[in-house]
Amino acid sequence: MKQKPKPRIALLRERAGLTQLELSRLVGVTESTIQNWESGRTGTDHIERIIRFCKALDCQVEDLIEYVNEPLEEPVAKPSSINEIHQILGTEAAASTINSESEVTQKRQATSS
Repeated sequence: MKQKPKPRIALLRERAGLTQLELSRLVGVTESTIQNWESGRTGTDHIERIIRFCKALDCQVEDLIEYVNEPLEEPVAKPSSINEIHQILGTEAAASTINSESEVTQKRQATSS
């Protein structure tokens, strides 16, 4: 009688030198879950869905997982002046108009005193 080939997950686990119990603890599932995956009693549909997510989004599995200490983007430098804030907001023209009007008002006040 021909022996049925081992499921891929069992081969990979054995290649890693892990028992089902060790793998279950690393993955965060029960040992019976590993046994069910390896025997084919329970499908690995959710794993296949994750793979489809990665293919669709052109990313790695790690990219889908949020790590608390790992920012998704590079931190943006905080503006150091009001002018930088106006540049970021695209209001530098309005800011210069307000500054010009303020200077005119200050000059008028100084000359009328």
